[in-house]
Amino acid sequence: MITCTRRIEWDAMHRIPLHESKCKAFHGHRYAAEITCHAETLDSLGRVVDFSVIKERVGGWVDQHWDHTAILMKDDPDPSVRVLAEANARLGRPVYWLEAHPTAENIVAELAHVAAELLKDTGVTVTSIRLWETPNGSAEWSR
Repeated sequence: MITCTRRIEWDAMHRIPLHESKCKAFHGHRYAAEITCHAETLDSLGRVVDFSVIKERVGGWVDQHWDHTAILMKDDPDPSVRVLAEANARLGRPVYWLEAHPTAENIVAELAHVAAELLKDTGVTVTSIRLWETPNGSAEWSR
């Protein structure tokens, strides 16, 4: 099987309510996602898909929804979350609300769902995504 991988990076803030350590506080990361795709046959130029397609579709979505904003849990009980969300909305960078805690594992699962939808008409399948939350910590989703 031949695959291709495109790396996308962005900056975002999150917090994990009820975390047993530092991550219960608001903090930011330089996230990086390595999105790996497969196609049954290579195109006429010998590619799974042009890297720019992944960059424009998935990277464009990430830029619009996750870059320079907060990825937070929808039911976060901290009252400051609503204040932060209102401020970000006023500044043009609305908070992205997850149904679950915004851990690397839940963020990579969300990205896998979104990427599959964004690329479904290209003839490729997203086979795996590795999400780096820190330089030495990542979570991986795979088909």
